[in-house]
Amino acid sequence: MSKADDRSTARRALIVIGLVLVTLAGLALVWATRRVLVWGLVAAFFAVALKPLVDWVERRLVRHRALATLLVFLATFVVLAALGAMIVLPLVDELGRFADRAPELVRETRAGRGPVGEALNRFHLRRYADTHADQLQRYGARIGQPAVGVLRGVLQTVAAVVTVVVLAYLMVLEAPKIIAGTLKLVGDGAAERLRRIGRDSSRIITGYLSGNLVISVICGGLTFGVLFLVGVPFAGVIALVVALADLIPLVGATLGAIVAAGAGFLHSPTAGVVVLVFFVVYQQVENHLLQPVIMARAVRLNPLTVLVSVLLAAELAGLVGALLAIPVAGIAQVLLREFAPTGQQALPVPATPERPVRRPAGGRGPAEGNPPPAGG
Repeated sequence: MSKADDRSTARRALIVIGLVLVTLAGLALVWATRRVLVWGLVAAFFAVALKPLVDWVERRLVRHRALATLLVFLATFVVLAALGAMIVLPLVDELGRFADRAPELVRETRAGRGPVGEALNRFHLRRYADTHADQLQRYGARIGQPAVGVLRGVLQTVAAVVTVVVLAYLMVLEAPKIIAGTLKLVGDGAAERLRRIGRDSSRIITGYLSGNLVISVICGGLTFGVLFLVGVPFAGVIALVVALADLIPLVGATLGAIVAAGAGFLHSPTAGVVVLVFFVVYQQVENHLLQPVIMARAVRLNPLTVLVSVLLAAELAGLVGALLAIPVAGIAQVLLREFAPTGQQALPVPATPERPVRRPAGGRGPAEGNPPPAGG
């Protein structure tokens, strides 16, 4: 092998090693900043969803971009705060009542009376509860020990929410400048393609939000009907909690089922069993029928694509992946439609064998098998 070949081989090996090192460094950077990247991704998701509303307010009500953005975000915050108040206030009231009745409930349970005591007697668990009463009390005393960890988690959640809101606000506020600056860097053809991609992507995210909202309304309405029929108190509040939890794909119905079933069992064992059976059936219907069909119509994706994308994303990225799976799949479909080759290329027309020339009787007119002359 010549020296030139040795140099070429060494150069290729160094290039490959460099690419591998750069890739590993990029992956390490992404992993180190994964929390901030997730916050930015969620903020971009909400910014794209709220941008059409901000544009409408700017065109119809006010002529100032910052004021329109502020009004939309304040209205969104007011709506979310009202929903939170409708949920939290009755729950706090119920927790206060439960705390006041806790000693009486403990006495009834030890005496075998009340719903908990009757359930322990029915399932032959009273002897176990009496035997391990001291151990259960020690476990209850340990609940308040990890208060520092709980406080840290609450502070991190608050910081994440504030960061996402601020990022989304700035993204919506600066969206016209960002779009105009990006389109100036490319030609007219690429600019038109970028506009089309942005418009289709925004439509997909808006359709995803509307479809997810429809599914949550269906879940909340059916939950309210079941809870009302079995006589569970505060059926409306519990149904609202279930509807909000159902906004989370795949696992939302399960989280709502835990809340509703717990309320049902506290009311009566029969109500708890009915609610539990309802959610087992409903979750299968939602995951395999409602969500694929409604999302397919809202996002214009194949139902099989919707289901497979949600399952794969939930397995790879957990809750965030489940939330973003459908819009990401829709945007990927838009990009494939714009950049993938269509495959409809012009093919050469195969040559046909010469056919014998036949003229009509009298020798006039154009010969068969040949086109008529121009103007004929």
